[in-house]
Amino acid sequence: MIKKCDKPGCTRAGTCRAPKNRELKDYWWFCKEHAAEYNKNWNYYAGMTPDEIEADWETQTFGAPLKDKKQADADNADYINFLNDFITGRATFDKTPPRRTAPSGRIASAFATLDLPITATWREVSTRYRTLAKRHHPDTTTGDKDAATKRFTQITDAYNTLKSHFGKK
Repeated sequence: MIKKCDKPGCTRAGTCRAPKNRELKDYWWFCKEHAAEYNKNWNYYAGMTPDEIEADWETQTFGAPLKDKKQADADNADYINFLNDFITGRATFDKTPPRRTAPSGRIASAFATLDLPITATWREVSTRYRTLAKRHHPDTTTGDKDAATKRFTQITDAYNTLKSHFGKK
């Protein structure tokens, strides 16, 4: 539903909302021109002392201060310990080894055939395949054609295995 601009005397559509007070729960609806005029003159901190402004800013930024001094000190100590452990690498999450799933024997063998580590990316696999395919292709080799054909077949099979492993078509 389109509202009429809340500026008295204006008949345009009120498409821009502007806050009525600091709680930011109630809004005026103005046309673009009157919203710009209102926002230019509206001051969120109007009527507040500098100390109140500072307190409000800290509350908005860091949250409400804890009433219990002991609890606040304990929280601060926990946070400092966490940061120290994180920086020095003594945190409990660093002691738990990451879960790695070893590739199947077929996948590991395919990486070995292409003389690549099992952490190789698809781009590395593709590049290595092209290099080896050019070197061992039976039509381009000057040596034993049967050995070249066998090696080229192994390279192609390894490439196709890794191609399906990486989800390529």
